[in-house]
Amino acid sequence: NVIDVVRQIRDEIPKLQRAIPAGVNLTVVSDRTVTIRASVRDVQFTLILSVVLVTLVVLLFLRSLRATLIAGVALPLSLITSFGIMYFCGFSLDNLSLMALTIGTGFVVDDAIVMIENIVRHMENGESAMQASLRGAKEIGFTVISLTVSLIAVFIPLLFMSGLVGRMFREFALTLTIAVVTSAIISLTLTPMMCSRLLKYAGEEVRIPGLAAISRGIDRMVNFYHRSLLWVLERQRATLLVTFATIVATLVMYVVAPKGFLPLQDTASITAVTQAGPDVSFAEMQSRQSKAADAIKADPDVIGVVSVIGAGSVNPTTNVGRLVMTLKPRGERRDDVSVVVARLKQLTASIPGMTIYFQPVQDVQISTQSSRSQYQYTLTGTDAAQVALWANNLIAELRRDPLFRDVSSEAQDGGLRAALDINRQRAGQLGVSLQVVTDTLNDAFAQRQISTIYGQANQYRVVLEALPMYQRDPSVLSKLYVPGAASAIVGGPAGQVPISAVATLTRTTAPLAISHQAQFPAVSLSFNLAPGAALGDAVDAVKAIETRIGMPSNIVGIYAGDAAEFSRSLAGQPWLILAAIVTIYIVLGVLYESYIHPITILSTLPSAGVGAILALMLFGQDLSVIGLIGIILLMGIVKKNAIMMIDFALEAERHQGMSANDAIVQACLLRFRPIMMTTLAALFGALPLAVESGTGAELRFPLGISIIGGLLLSQLLTLYTTPVIYLALDRLNRRLEKAVPPVGPELPSPPVAGATEGMQ
Repeated sequence: NVIDVVRQIRDEIPKLQRAIPAGVNLTVVSDRTVTIRASVRDVQFTLILSVVLVTLVVLLFLRSLRATLIAGVALPLSLITSFGIMYFCGFSLDNLSLMALTIGTGFVVDDAIVMIENIVRHMENGESAMQASLRGAKEIGFTVISLTVSLIAVFIPLLFMSGLVGRMFREFALTLTIAVVTSAIISLTLTPMMCSRLLKYAGEEVRIPGLAAISRGIDRMVNFYHRSLLWVLERQRATLLVTFATIVATLVMYVVAPKGFLPLQDTASITAVTQAGPDVSFAEMQSRQSKAADAIKADPDVIGVVSVIGAGSVNPTTNVGRLVMTLKPRGERRDDVSVVVARLKQLTASIPGMTIYFQPVQDVQISTQSSRSQYQYTLTGTDAAQVALWANNLIAELRRDPLFRDVSSEAQDGGLRAALDINRQRAGQLGVSLQVVTDTLNDAFAQRQISTIYGQANQYRVVLEALPMYQRDPSVLSKLYVPGAASAIVGGPAGQVPISAVATLTRTTAPLAISHQAQFPAVSLSFNLAPGAALGDAVDAVKAIETRIGMPSNIVGIYAGDAAEFSRSLAGQPWLILAAIVTIYIVLGVLYESYIHPITILSTLPSAGVGAILALMLFGQDLSVIGLIGIILLMGIVKKNAIMMIDFALEAERHQGMSANDAIVQACLLRFRPIMMTTLAALFGALPLAVESGTGAELRFPLGISIIGGLLLSQLLTLYTTPVIYLALDRLNRRLEKAVPPVGPELPSPPVAGATEGMQ
């Protein structure tokens, strides 16, 4: 638990401070748990707000404090049970699991709403609380099971998502599955029992001011729906055309919608890669880095800066540095992280000889390598020179494209190299061996450890090297002497030969480092996106540029980090949606023992897809992984309307002898109130995700927006399209039954005359 670890470290800091010398201070400059705690705290408030809103939906529609209490008991019981099961499964309360439970508040109350509403309807028809509870539970039990099983079917493809995104959302799907199953068990057992004991007749309920007006408004809504439904049923062909147009619109919008990976989060932390020229010295790099750090510290929103220079595990070369900035918490800042980054770029733009690449730190960090920008693209090939050539060509084109920002290459070709060529003949004449030259260079410049001094409290390494004044330029090689047979110059030390007498210094340029991937030479490019640009558009642009410049097939481009994970998730998105649809069809086919009725239920999905994608586009959001999760969840929500309609219509046809038209009209009117309640419950469960602005809200916003948009449009359309499709498929089914007569048992043939003669 990172929060516990950081708390223990903070407890140890005062002890460490007392143990170290007085001139050294320990200061915490970066603590990610501050934003983690704030994010979890915000989503906890969102969860509580969702519970309150969902409970208000029950109160407004059922107009009963007791019925609201029963639903209010089912909701926390489902969530508390989910917490217990999550604990035993080893899950943690993080942003994703709490976000799943927030969305789940609209799910887990659905079963209780359907159960309570059906029992209340029987009581309004004059039955006692016990009779209504028994009959209502029996009548609605199969519907609750259908709703639960079909909703779980939506989560099954999420469990098999590949890559890091799949592992990340597996816990999300399992958390929702646990909550939904728990809700179904409670609604089938505890809810009817509480209804039989607590519910009273409508006339005995406590009157709440304002609910009577709401009740009249709901009755007028039902009357309007009845009239409009009859009007639509008289124009079934036009309604079927609308349904077909919705399917086409879903496919078109999925293709044209801008696609991204994950939303940019404000975690109150920024990293920056600083880069100077390849010929910069360590001292000069330190000076420029200090100027950059001082300029950044002057920003009022920055509370801490960590600066690292020098080649090592963090920086690949000596001319590259790293800065880590900690910002004030989001609630204490006026500007978000993107505005702060733009401001810091302006503050550091005047530092000569240094380029700085800023990048906000993300909670979901895919890439593990140090990079100048958020997205990486690596070119590999068999020839290092060819790879470098085409990398430069590609970089030049990317910098001209307005989609890209901060385009850079990890390769640096301007490094200085000094080659020392030994004249073997001259060295032999002077009695100088190659081993002596190598040892001398090693002693002067390699910082060779030659001894260790052991003290009572510590030990010290003894390092042999030339004085710093003799390390600044290769021309000092003329002052380095090696043992020889005779002195090479007059006045020189006896028996000592300067290295310059046997070697020639050649100055050249070379790459500071040559990267490899899978043992092949590689050059990594990094880039950011322009404001409002989508990663999917950038991926398409890179392909188009490679084609335009004629990059050969032996140079292969591979995305890394976020871009690589996006490519994998983008390739799997259509299959994930198709798998969810097929799974729902199979489950519903088994439940209804029919090939036709699942198609009626699945017909509600396209309108949800159009509404979700349209809402994301209207609010300037990409179709990211979070938005895709919202669309998949919508598949489980919107089909509830059709399930409740079809269950009652089939019941009326089979047991009351009603025609298909009368049965579906009656089912639509009887189920209108629970459909509105479950839809509003899911909508209010997602509403806090869409309107909150706390820490981590960027990750939750697309989920809430997609669910709300899909619910609003699908609710408007499916109340009319589902009955029409039900009647159209019913007519198709009857024609098939007439065309293919049922195969019955063969009748016994009449006995042949005389065949039984002689039988006793």
